[in-house]
Amino acid sequence: MTDPTETADAATENTGTEAAPKTASHDNEPSPKLRAFMNSGWADSERHDLSLSDVGVWAAKRRDALSQAFPGERLVIPAGTYKVRSNDTDYVFRPHTDYVWLTGNQTSDAVLVLEPNGTSGHDAVLYFRPRADRSEGEEFWRDRMYGELWAGRRPSLTETAKEFGIETRHVDQLADALKSDVPTRVRRDEDQSIASLLSGARTEQLKDGELAATLSELRLVKDAYELEQLRDAVAITHRGFSDVLAEMDKVRQYGERWIEGTFWRRARAEGNDVGYTSIAAAGPHATTLHWIENDGPVNDGTLMLLDMGVENRQLYTADITRTLPVNGEFTPRQRDLYQLVLDAQNAGIAALTPGAAFRAGHEAAMEVIVRGLDAMELLPVSAEEALDPESRLYQRYTLHGVSHMLGLDVHDCASARDENYRKGTVQPGYVLTVEPGLYFQSDDLTVPEDLRGIGIRIEDDILITDQGPENLSEAMPRTVDGIQDWMSS
Repeated sequence: MTDPTETADAATENTGTEAAPKTASHDNEPSPKLRAFMNSGWADSERHDLSLSDVGVWAAKRRDALSQAFPGERLVIPAGTYKVRSNDTDYVFRPHTDYVWLTGNQTSDAVLVLEPNGTSGHDAVLYFRPRADRSEGEEFWRDRMYGELWAGRRPSLTETAKEFGIETRHVDQLADALKSDVPTRVRRDEDQSIASLLSGARTEQLKDGELAATLSELRLVKDAYELEQLRDAVAITHRGFSDVLAEMDKVRQYGERWIEGTFWRRARAEGNDVGYTSIAAAGPHATTLHWIENDGPVNDGTLMLLDMGVENRQLYTADITRTLPVNGEFTPRQRDLYQLVLDAQNAGIAALTPGAAFRAGHEAAMEVIVRGLDAMELLPVSAEEALDPESRLYQRYTLHGVSHMLGLDVHDCASARDENYRKGTVQPGYVLTVEPGLYFQSDDLTVPEDLRGIGIRIEDDILITDQGPENLSEAMPRTVDGIQDWMSS
């Protein structure tokens, strides 16, 4: 096996001439004397303390599994590049999930290539733009996108090779490496930068559904490293919810914005970011499934639906929802509706045993919801008719399914084929949500006036084990009494 650090050193010496730095129209043009001065007097900043990371070990196993699925074919998985927010400012970079899963690396403008080695597998090479040399060129101090003095330190080829246990080369060598006549599959084609990276290569398969589906299906069962990361994300998320409850005086003063900001502070302090835009929906906003404006008031006597998750530093995310009474106590009517949703969730969780249909949790939860609505005389038809597949009138008040996969993405493994996901069965190692809800719109004349504008959802992150479902977020209170005690404390 090739020593990746030796290859990285060789690649450093063969990167060609440096491209013109990415500057802005208002940047000053440096003098020749300044250029010469900037290329001298710098200490060696190479990190010599790096060793193979835990994620590097697991990523190698994942690459081997992918290799077995596509013998004799070249596989190209890009990390992606920056996306413009406005004019010359970009969003914070977040690499593509499949790339992270296969490498553990989070550097922008990188491309993983699995090259068939003529035997039974592939050789993995990671192409990316490393930290620029400070002894020559201007990138490190003038380039707004990649320059170390502008955008922060990028790792060297050798550092990355050591940390992730993979051969590394400069991205400038990628196009030449892909010119050989080998069947090529490329993941993720929506980013135009990828086309330029692959200039000169055989790129007729820029969108490859089979590669995307296979990667999603390989990620359905979480390995031990991934489960550790998901538990970490759930624990941080719990603390973020508690932060919000500890600042209810500010929440009442500033409304939903304070909820969003308070939770985000915890996500940034302990993790990488939020895993998705937080839903901080108070009062009638809770009836909008993906309310992300988060600009409304939070008033006593109403409920606030908080659907939030922290993305930890390895980019695994939690996805948890709690519906809470703003003043700390449910009204009798709110309590009855909340208990119905909780009973439905418990039934949905219990149904997800190994080998059960993926939709078993949804069907069990809906059975409870419909029977409960019928008992409350809130259905326009009988429970049996509402549950009939030709009817399902209850969906006016439930709207969505109760489960999706969870992992590096909040809606994880989304490219998996239906027969292996939504129409398949759950297996040990799956992590999925269970999140039934009831939503009575403010202008819905089919429900009593006192229920209009109430939205309730309860969501937890469930690990399927040989012994049955395990609620990874069980520590977060979700019973009526548990929530009221949580808020009062």
